[in-house]
Amino acid sequence: MNLENYFPVLLFILVGIGVGVVPQVLGRILGPYSPDAQKLSPYECGFEAFEDARMKFDVRYYLVAILFILFDLEVAFLVPWAVAMNDVGMLGFWAMMIFVGVLTLGLVYEWKKGALDWE
Repeated sequence: MNLENYFPVLLFILVGIGVGVVPQVLGRILGPYSPDAQKLSPYECGFEAFEDARMKFDVRYYLVAILFILFDLEVAFLVPWAVAMNDVGMLGFWAMMIFVGVLTLGLVYEWKKGALDWE
């Protein structure tokens, strides 16, 4: 086994660490540093927090997030399929039409159930 083959991997790791660490070190060394009580105080959205940080979120927030991930993944499958459309043939076309149809039925079901309504 020749260690010269691993030089690009080592170089990649070193450059990645350098890109992550060097700007932080330079910012700490060259940047102004004048902490005071106001700068070190905890805040949320520019003002003091008035509720517990462990408060419960509405379930609809999670539902919308899950639906976003679901339909975002649909696009992740559609783009490579569209690029390789000439290679997949009619079988690939109809397989994707079934996939899109099932996802469309899911979207219609969620829409009818009111999952996309935000009050």
